[in-house]
Amino acid sequence: MNSLQIDRAGRADIEQILPLLKALFALEEDFDFEPDKARCALERMVGDRERICLLVARVDGEVVGMCSAQLVISTALGADSAWIEDVVVDSHWRGQGIGNALLTELEQWCRQQGATSMKLLADHDNHPALDFYRRNGWSGTNLIALKKSINT
Repeated sequence: MNSLQIDRAGRADIEQILPLLKALFALEEDFDFEPDKARCALERMVGDRERICLLVARVDGEVVGMCSAQLVISTALGADSAWIEDVVVDSHWRGQGIGNALLTELEQWCRQQGATSMKLLADHDNHPALDFYRRNGWSGTNLIALKKSINT
């Protein structure tokens, strides 16, 4: 593989991250890709470097993957926990260790912030992603995800 670099994302990376999110949302039944909303969220994420880590994977300067974590306070753990919001690698670059490199770097950031666990949601039908997470030490829980929309 060419030179892989994992960096904190900046505003200049947002336009290259959007196609990755579009591909990710195409795999997830619960979400529709809305570029303006995604762009707004990414701008907020790169602006909060204290509680949010947005990483990009670059090969020869091109963004080919991304992942993010947000810190929350866990009453069960009595400490910070990290919610992993998005993990995606461009389909042409999958299987080359980029996802693992992103999650390894993200875990390091979580540890540095004092988080004692990381959690994520994955579509139950996305078997390649579920297999990837299991190979990388993630395990399932007895919890299920529920959602409620709040219109403001």
